[in-house]
Amino acid sequence: MKPPARGAARLLSGAGLAAALLLPTAVTAHTAPHSGVPAADGKKGQELPAMPSALDADAECTAASREKAKKQDWSRQRLDLDRTHGHGIGARVTIALIDTGVAPDADGLDGRVTADGSAADDCVGHGTFLAGLIAGSGARLTGVAPGARILALRGTDTRGEASPALVAGAVREATEAGADVIAVTVALPRRSTELTRAVADARRAGAIVVAAATPDPPTRGGTDEIPSRVYWPAGEPGVLSVADMLPGGLRPDRALPTTGIDLAAPGAGVVSGGPRGDGHYLGAGASVAAAYAAGAAAVVLAAHPDDSPDAVTHRLTATAYPADIPQLDAYAAVTTVLGDAGASVGTERAAERVAVRDTSDADAATDRATLFVILGSTAVLTVLWAAFTLPRARARGWRPARAGGGGTTED
Repeated sequence: MKPPARGAARLLSGAGLAAALLLPTAVTAHTAPHSGVPAADGKKGQELPAMPSALDADAECTAASREKAKKQDWSRQRLDLDRTHGHGIGARVTIALIDTGVAPDADGLDGRVTADGSAADDCVGHGTFLAGLIAGSGARLTGVAPGARILALRGTDTRGEASPALVAGAVREATEAGADVIAVTVALPRRSTELTRAVADARRAGAIVVAAATPDPPTRGGTDEIPSRVYWPAGEPGVLSVADMLPGGLRPDRALPTTGIDLAAPGAGVVSGGPRGDGHYLGAGASVAAAYAAGAAAVVLAAHPDDSPDAVTHRLTATAYPADIPQLDAYAAVTTVLGDAGASVGTERAAERVAVRDTSDADAATDRATLFVILGSTAVLTVLWAAFTLPRARARGWRPARAGGGGTTED
């Protein structure tokens, strides 16, 4: 949380992004339903339409997808949801999702969405997509907290354009409704007094506030010319600021630069449903990562109901996989035992977590350290051997020792 800022995130080239997403269990990212990019094995990858975070003024509502994912994407495996759900599914927790709205009858949400007025009309589809990541159900596309309830609130207009007044009003509505977790998946470039007060009131009321560290990257144009800045409400005190990461743990090359990030979570090549039909889409950005973190907060809160909001957010960061930006580990957040000072004092997964992460840099350092230990040990043993054997060899006139009796025999 704020401050201090985490270490600067490293960037990955566009080629690296494509390679990272082409995992055996991942689908290939596309911006058009029928464009193809070869997979790692040379065959054509599965194609899914992209889920936009906003629409042009004259664009039609996001159409129903005709495609379905055939495999579980990398993000759910990275968060180890199968084992996490053995310890909790976020039951009896309400998550307020502030985005483009959520279709209450969307596939996989099973009537667990409350959406009134305009919040029930999701033309863009982005809010419904995120709701699936948080609380969706299904064989391959289960959300982080499938037992939680979603309170859908609109922080944007019907085209997906966010405003401080809409976000502040949604935060206040979530607080009045008694939401346990408030997920603000839009990010504003300027601080608003109204929004600052709304977030502070929400925290005083006992809500866990999770926010996207940056807006999702623009669909056109580069981000090199955009200076680093803090976005809001992620920059507010006590708010868990979440950024997007690739399968290797790095931020995407088109991610907007910022500081003060508390946590990174999967945010590229992620699969979920939409407001119309039962097809699937691909989504990306800090909004996706924030949705995953909000779901993890719900699971932690359900598993540790006596924890305060600050204790829940601390648990998420203290159990995260260590990196320049700590990486969300939902399973560890639920299962790790924390000591009085908040440090990990025992988890069944302490060594195993490293094995399932991208730890090439750490592995190289470990290999070098191991080599130094072996060489050092060899040198010490050589000195001890020489100190023991050389005086005896000199006493024998450098003749070989004779076995027998209990010692050497001189001629």
